[in-house]
Amino acid sequence: MGDKKAAGFGRSDFHYDEQTDCYTCPGGKQLLRSRRNYSKPRKGIPKDGFIRYRAALHDCSACSLKAQCCPNTKVRKILRSQHENVRDVARAVSKTTAYQQTRKERKKVEMLFAHMKRILKMDRLRLRGLSGARDEFLLTATAQNLRRMAKCLGTGPPKIPETVPI
Repeated sequence: MGDKKAAGFGRSDFHYDEQTDCYTCPGGKQLLRSRRNYSKPRKGIPKDGFIRYRAALHDCSACSLKAQCCPNTKVRKILRSQHENVRDVARAVSKTTAYQQTRKERKKVEMLFAHMKRILKMDRLRLRGLSGARDEFLLTATAQNLRRMAKCLGTGPPKIPETVPI
């Protein structure tokens, strides 16, 4: 949220500093949560879970990068989720080779479940209880394995020879 690809600069072009709790733009200016001095500092998170960071109007209007950064607005605004640090960890993990491998393996399993639901009409269970569910899944898995085995062995339905018209 807050990233505008058409604007030129995305959120990844801005640097977040945890100690000062602010973003720094490519022009070197700070985007702060609040520019007012409250008697009681407001560090709470809004109900929607996104913290708003804004640049100062005088910083953006005098900036040479304004056309790239925020051409349609007066100042640059960035939304940061309250869970952004966890999201950053997830983004870093998604770039590892181990994650790519598990994604390939997970896709194989999920494709089998999708096949069960769509092709074999296993969208709901017809038998009751855990033993009924286990039986239905075993029958469906057996059907899938038989189909795979037939495909690997190259055996399919027998071909009917063409008849020659007289």
